[in-house]
Amino acid sequence: MVTHVNAEARGDERGALIAFVEAQRGGIRRSVLGLSDEQAKARPSASELTLGGLVKHVAETELNWLRMAQQKPNEKARTQETWGDSFRLVEGETVAEMLAFWDGVARETEEFIRSVPSLDDTFPLPPAPWFPKDGEVSMRWLMLHLVEEIGRHAGHADIVRESLDGKTAFELVAQEQGYPGQS
Repeated sequence: MVTHVNAEARGDERGALIAFVEAQRGGIRRSVLGLSDEQAKARPSASELTLGGLVKHVAETELNWLRMAQQKPNEKARTQETWGDSFRLVEGETVAEMLAFWDGVARETEEFIRSVPSLDDTFPLPPAPWFPKDGEVSMRWLMLHLVEEIGRHAGHADIVRESLDGKTAFELVAQEQGYPGQS
């Protein structure tokens, strides 16, 4: 990780988990720093992944997990037919809109996690071949999974961005922080 995650206040496990999720979000947000929507839609490698598509995917994925934990319907649920659209910006979508959407999801995730009685509280997993039958996970598991899920895609974003224009995660952190010589 190219950024430091500050230590939580003593005993603030929720704060620590939120901080680590936010650090991973930052890696993806920085990957689109200074790019146009056209650059964010570009596929500079053999992969079909684009930076704009990664932003959209992690935002929708976080919302999906949040809705499962809240046991509410997901207003952005995907079908088999629309699954591919969760990995790309479609006509009329912009990176700025996806980042704003994700900011709202992130706020809602933090509010929810801070409001649950216990990180040990559980919610059911939906029926799927990749989940255990009648499986349940805790709120703690949810937050750790978001670190894993977003972190995996932050790594993808690092590679796509470096393939696009040569900028590395370290350069993007410096640019974000306003260090001289970074643009």
